Amino acid sequence: MFLFDAHLDLSMNAVEWNRDLTQDLYAIREREKNLTDKPDRGKGVVSFPEMRKGNIGICVATQIGRYIKPDSKIPGWHSQAQAWAITQAQVAWYKAMEDAGEMVQITGLAGLRNHLEMWQNAESTEGLPIGYILSLEGADSFVSLKNLETAYGYGLRAIGPAHYGPGVYAYGTDSDAPLSEKGKDLLREMDQLDMILDATHLCDTAFWEAMDLYRGPVWASHNLVRAITPHNRQFSDEMIKVLLERGAVIGMAFDAWMMIPGWVRGKSTPESTGLKIEHVVQHIDHICQIAGNALHVGIGSDLDGAYGKEQSPGDMDSIADLQTIPALLRQRGYPEADIERIMWRNWVGFLERNWA
Repeated sequence: MFLFDAHLDLSMNAVEWNRDLTQDLYAIREREKNLTDKPDRGKGVVSFPEMRKGNIGICVATQIGRYIKPDSKIPGWHSQAQAWAITQAQVAWYKAMEDAGEMVQITGLAGLRNHLEMWQNAESTEGLPIGYILSLEGADSFVSLKNLETAYGYGLRAIGPAHYGPGVYAYGTDSDAPLSEKGKDLLREMDQLDMILDATHLCDTAFWEAMDLYRGPVWASHNLVRAITPHNRQFSDEMIKVLLERGAVIGMAFDAWMMIPGWVRGKSTPESTGLKIEHVVQHIDHICQIAGNALHVGIGSDLDGAYGKEQSPGDMDSIADLQTIPALLRQRGYPEADIERIMWRNWVGFLERNWA
């Protein structure tokens, strides 16, 4: 089944992890097997061949460059200018992948429909370019709103203002504060450009302010359910209801600590917890029960988002294993039309409505 994945940190893997995603996944793992600079070395689950194997024809591909203050306990760049520079290296990599025929950027409705038609009519997807919609995870890299204009010009279409901790424009996961004045100005400018606001990672206070202030399209590229996994990273039922009212789609993430309660990063393992892909179906079903339909859930895997097999479901060897989700949904009694919506049609429908 065709699949639309709404959150992949591809350029971070390429530029900062130094992974050649055009290569066979197991060759990438072999090359990294003796490296110790990252906890997921030799354990990645994403490559372009595996994406094609999993029929992932479209993804939302990110840029990310977080600015941190000197006392920060989380990693990042020491100035906004450096953060901007790393995001520009990431853009250069995406453009190089376009030149190589590996990817094609989608910035509007015509490109979306053309790409869908190509993938759905192809006898084989093996040599097809993967379509990508460019998104920015955390807006710290914008030194000023002039950077937003530049980014829109090279195809940026969605922005999540926050990531982890305190941010220039908004606070994110494991922190809480109102939107800064710069954050409010950012949302107003995004509104003028009719960009997509990604509610993922916004702290609670900033989330509610953003929902009041922002009038344009809203989605949540990779988020799960607080009622199942109690943590500020997840959405409460009240947040989910507001997103449903806004016509949002919420993408299901596959980072282990978000999927089940009690996961301790660096200590828990898929084996010790029994974590399986089927656990994400609980989050899917929770949102569908609140909505009364299956129109607001999609896949936003966040696979290889600074973690690999050590922090993924135990029955996931590669991103191609996302194709086991339809069978799990059938076991829950979901009809084929709803399964297609969850796997790709909800994201496409969202873009068709908002890009028309």
